[in-house]
Amino acid sequence: MRAFWGMRIDDPWYDVLATGGAEVHGTPPGAPLQQAGPPPPRRKPEPPAAYGVYSTVQRSAAFQQVRRRYRRFALPVSAAFLLWYLGYVVLAVCAPGLMARSVAGVLNVGMVAGLAQFATTFLLTWLYTRHARLRRDRLALELRWETQDMARSAVAAAGPGGAASGTAGEAAR
Repeated sequence: MRAFWGMRIDDPWYDVLATGGAEVHGTPPGAPLQQAGPPPPRRKPEPPAAYGVYSTVQRSAAFQQVRRRYRRFALPVSAAFLLWYLGYVVLAVCAPGLMARSVAGVLNVGMVAGLAQFATTFLLTWLYTRHARLRRDRLALELRWETQDMARSAVAAAGPGGAASGTAGEAAR
């Protein structure tokens, strides 16, 4: 392979076959490539027996509670932060006089609001991790262990073939 200035570049990822510059299994360059035969028909793989476990867990009360606790925190906080950020941007565009007003020395309202954006981000990160640790992690961990136990029992019930005779969800119950 040569770069435009004539210097040779050794590139191990250069695809010689795509450019037609190499032989393929003894076929001379320029000869049409022949396939060995029609490709084998594709079979749709059967899902593992454990797949049904996840839909069962998703319908469980414990999973719904974890999800509800997450949404009760994440959605309002995300909306509040988005409004705070958009308010900052709108004020910067629509009220430059307000944002340029001096607070202390060279520090103006715009700089204070911009730094407050960073402080708010760190504060919300801390609040999120605290909320997750106190309200969701223990319940989610218990749910994870139950899900793994259900998946193991579903795979064991399916036998060595990998798929249960009935639906995977029935094997998990």
